[in-house]
Amino acid sequence: MNTNIPYQTIDWTRVPKTEHQGETGIAYWQTIQYDTLRVRIVEYSKGYVADHWCEKGHIVFCLEGEFINELKNGTTSLLSKGMTYIVSDDLSIHRSKTTNGVKLLIIDGDFLKLKL
Repeated sequence: MNTNIPYQTIDWTRVPKTEHQGETGIAYWQTIQYDTLRVRIVEYSKGYVADHWCEKGHIVFCLEGEFINELKNGTTSLLSKGMTYIVSDDLSIHRSKTTNGVKLLIIDGDFLKLKL
């Protein structure tokens, strides 16, 4: 299995959006999937709250707006344009929510698997 990714550019205006219902609000994903890597532009509508708690690792970069990343233990982090959070798989149970909407670049894949 070849996991190498050759040089390429991505024109996000040509990547179709898929709709994902939140507990409240909607998430719109534009996804590029490689063998062991997923790259997405994700937009959360105003009033979005994720409909699930996630244990997957991510690198999340806030492109526009702001959102709250909430950990299941009650800890919250407010991230705004230009900020990032990073976590490996299975190291936190988290979900996102936003009052006014947000646009994110999210990268995840096997490189974030927890190593014991």
